[in-house]
Amino acid sequence: MALNTQKLALHPSYLEKLQDYYAEHKVIPSYSVLATLWGISAKSWVAECVKRFEENGYLDWTPDKQLKPGARFFERRLADTPVQAGMPQAAHDDGYDMMTIDDYLVKTPSKTSLLRVKGDSMIDAGIHEGDLLVVEQGAKWNPGDIVVAIVDNEFTVKYLDRERNEFVLKPANKAYPVIRPRGHLEIYGVVSGLVRKMLQ
Repeated sequence: MALNTQKLALHPSYLEKLQDYYAEHKVIPSYSVLATLWGISAKSWVAECVKRFEENGYLDWTPDKQLKPGARFFERRLADTPVQAGMPQAAHDDGYDMMTIDDYLVKTPSKTSLLRVKGDSMIDAGIHEGDLLVVEQGAKWNPGDIVVAIVDNEFTVKYLDRERNEFVLKPANKAYPVIRPRGHLEIYGVVSGLVRKMLQ
């Protein structure tokens, strides 16, 4: 029976199995392991799948001819229908687009850092201990922005505000005082987003 290699190569379950394997092992496996992973007996079929994934940007090659993730490998499904945080609405399977977390959160990779939050001084702003802040360095900052500042050689995340023509750092928790730096205030970057892991 003839095999439709184009359909086989782009079967969503093959990509999902490969992405799960990479998440656990941090490598793209050999052809023999791919054959087992995908349930394919012929190496020629595996090679055709790899070729199709390469053509579509999911796989690429290192200079020493090792398979590696391609530009689209880390795309995730983005549902067309938003999830309601208010009154429930009927669920519709209207399809989805594809995007990466970087596409959504990172504007300039070379100027973007991740900083883990310690403490609860910004909890009323929805920033919890353990969150990863996405911080854009060199971005233009203004009063009202949530910024990461350097105070006494330590990082702190606060609202940037102005009092009597002086910049101050305000917490989002009434248990903490406003920080009024003496002298130069260094702004490390502006918080553009955050990542929170809900499941351990």
